[in-house]
Amino acid sequence: MVLKSSVRSVILIISILSAVVFVSVGDTRAGAFEKGSSRASIVVGSGWTLDNSYVILGLGAGYYVFDGLEIGLDGEAWLGGDPDIYKLSPQMKYTLPVQSRVRPYVGAFYSHIFIDGYDDLDTTGVRGGVYFTSDEKWFFGVGAVYESYLNCDDTILSSCDNIYPEVSFSFSF
Repeated sequence: MVLKSSVRSVILIISILSAVVFVSVGDTRAGAFEKGSSRASIVVGSGWTLDNSYVILGLGAGYYVFDGLEIGLDGEAWLGGDPDIYKLSPQMKYTLPVQSRVRPYVGAFYSHIFIDGYDDLDTTGVRGGVYFTSDEKWFFGVGAVYESYLNCDDTILSSCDNIYPEVSFSFSF
């Protein structure tokens, strides 16, 4: 039941994002978010799960298929705790075409999580926030993420749903 509900939620979010792309007015200053641009990002952070503290290292890449609409893949390694955790996340993000250096974004993602010594886990989620852009092709983001574990076993995880902040620094080329 949770899986069907999560899949419906992701399909709904993707549909809404796609509709916004096709009805939005073109942005004369798309810059880092313009059609044909690519994104590269680096993740450095910390996290806590399975009663362990981790250092999080990651890389991400994306491609803007339309002005503002990015299709991407991010990967993370959660290291320093026991067990090691690795996460791959295909995603879709839409950056709203506003005439400002502060650009709101929304997105949806799926994640496959590899945990040494445990069964793999899958999640779906949504994110939203703002990017602060420069005249160049870099941007700094601050936002929030809601992530839900599919087929969650609450005897292993303390929560099947998480909300957490995100901070990012990315380059577009």
